Amino acid sequence: MSSTSPFDGSAPRLGLSRLLLIVTGSYSAANMPFWLTWLNEVYPHLQVKVVVTTSAERFVTLQGLSSHRFGDALRDEWPLDDSHARHVEWAQWADGILVYPATFHFLARLALGLVDSPALLAAQCTTAPVIVAPGLPPGGWQSPACAGHVAALSTRPNTVVVPPRPGVSKTTGRPDAWAPALMPAAIRALEGVRQRLAAPSPRDAGPKVPDRAVQEPVQ
Repeated sequence: MSSTSPFDGSAPRLGLSRLLLIVTGSYSAANMPFWLTWLNEVYPHLQVKVVVTTSAERFVTLQGLSSHRFGDALRDEWPLDDSHARHVEWAQWADGILVYPATFHFLARLALGLVDSPALLAAQCTTAPVIVAPGLPPGGWQSPACAGHVAALSTRPNTVVVPPRPGVSKTTGRPDAWAPALMPAAIRALEGVRQRLAAPSPRDAGPKVPDRAVQEPVQ
């Protein structure tokens, strides 16, 4: 087992400043206070807006995910005031979106293009990097349905699903469940997508050569 501490300065580079963090109802959501502390310590420049689904509140509270620097965690629901387009605000604000942990249900809704919550609609409409870190029950990662959803999301240029790691099931007590990738791995994936999207396309590289028909004089 590695003795490396997540607070020892070994965190991946991160070149964005505003992160929308969507916490869904996987059991691993209980670890999010720790990971928010980690983000605060290793990325002092980073602004984080925390959005929590109703199912996540079985494992963690809004108060537990609120902090002085990051502000109050928000519930993933439409505001009563219809003039406040929360999904547009989040999509335009975020330099990157991280769904951590992502339930099977949220993964499926994202892959199918559903937009029944402001966080989901923001993730569907943004052009910023979207990283999905599933936390799944026994058999979830190997299931054909999950494989289909991951394949569908892989066609989106701004979206990456980070494979989960083996974990102990809260229900069975056996190591047959799937825990989300550790937060540093998710951040590394986020930075990778950010750099890829920011890189110039091959057609933009090098000087532009005039069209041959323009180069030759008209006879």
